[in-house]
Amino acid sequence: MKLPFLGAVPGRIIDERLLDHRRRSSTFAVIAGALASGGLFEYHLLRQHRIDWELFSVLVSMVVVKLSALAWYHFTD
Repeated sequence: MKLPFLGAVPGRIIDERLLDHRRRSSTFAVIAGALASGGLFEYHLLRQHRIDWELFSVLVSMVVVKLSALAWYHFTD
């Protein structure tokens, strides 16, 4: 597949495996970010007895985006 708009050299081919590896690594990064923000939220809640709303909003937004994308792909595929 040729994708010249990505800044590839003319005639150079980008393999589908590269795009799949990029998708998988992004998924793992999102999961790690959700676990880290959830862990920090629990730490602040259990140790310091306060609710950190910034971490909670990041965690909720990650969950909402993930479930929305899952529903979108389910109904449009």
